[in-house]
Amino acid sequence: MRRLPVFFVLDVSESMVGDNLRKMEDGLSQIVRSLRHDPHALETVYLSVIAFAGKAETVAPLVDVASFYPPRLPMGGGTALGAALIHLMHEIDRVVIATTAECKGDWRPIVYIFTDGKPTDSTDIPISRWKRDYAHKAHCIAVAFGNYADLSVLRQLTENVLVFEETQGDSFTDFIRWVTASLTAQSRSVGNGSPGVQLAKIDDTLLKIIRDLPPPCPNLVDKDCVTLIGRCQKSHKPYLIKYDRANIHLETDYFKIDNAAYELSGCYPLDENYFAWTDDSNPNLKVNTGELIGTPGCPHCGNPSAFAMCACGGLMCIGSLGLAQCPWCGKSVNFENTDADGFDVHRGKG
Repeated sequence: MRRLPVFFVLDVSESMVGDNLRKMEDGLSQIVRSLRHDPHALETVYLSVIAFAGKAETVAPLVDVASFYPPRLPMGGGTALGAALIHLMHEIDRVVIATTAECKGDWRPIVYIFTDGKPTDSTDIPISRWKRDYAHKAHCIAVAFGNYADLSVLRQLTENVLVFEETQGDSFTDFIRWVTASLTAQSRSVGNGSPGVQLAKIDDTLLKIIRDLPPPCPNLVDKDCVTLIGRCQKSHKPYLIKYDRANIHLETDYFKIDNAAYELSGCYPLDENYFAWTDDSNPNLKVNTGELIGTPGCPHCGNPSAFAMCACGGLMCIGSLGLAQCPWCGKSVNFENTDADGFDVHRGKG
């Protein structure tokens, strides 16, 4: 039986922290459960998962649906879509069986790319290589989550670009059903020799098709959110603080101000694996605390403030003013009340 390889290329950058990452893991599990009940998919579909943040790796190798176990998704800093495409092309060369004069190989692979941000690495060369050497032998569907993904880059990569917006509580579940229905339709069509990618009917309240090429939006940092990394003073475990962009509007009888700022979204525990997935280049990106609204508590020990900075530049949590030991550099720091204006802190790429 010829295989139908399916590659999920998933953005696991800092902007996906919290519910988005959990939904992605649950969605993969739901897709697998549904495919296992379809005899065509059970015989032909093989699944693999590639995750990308600052780096890209295969977190689930290509196996049949019956043997596939949804992986625990990692998280890291950066959105290296270029690196993800390079890794994807390497995996296609490595695991997809090509058709030869002697035997028929695998069916044309399907690639689903899910991302909610903007690439923080160069994508020009990987996209050119994909279009030249792989676009004719693989179907690529790119899905942007929300309004902040760089649609221009995705549209350069493939004609199949969709935007998913979560307008209702069950929207993501409906989206996963659409992905599953599309895969089921494809598994049935390959046996009939149907060309092209088979997508399930699209609900335009759930997914919007991008037909035109939007203007490019080059960025080395995601400007729609701010992510900061700290460590718990007690356990030394890392955590991620996320702020989302918000437009602050102030108006009185005498003046009107529209100002861009970032509101606290949450503070999330991390493990040390985060650093292995993070782009280790150091562009020295900073944000001023005057642009950040809200102070979180520590998700590890419960200290009321997770936003105290040592002279070494590392963020840490504190329970009260006074002496504390920095979990980054090990030095003692004396925290006091101050009336000083905002200060700059190192931010992630998002």
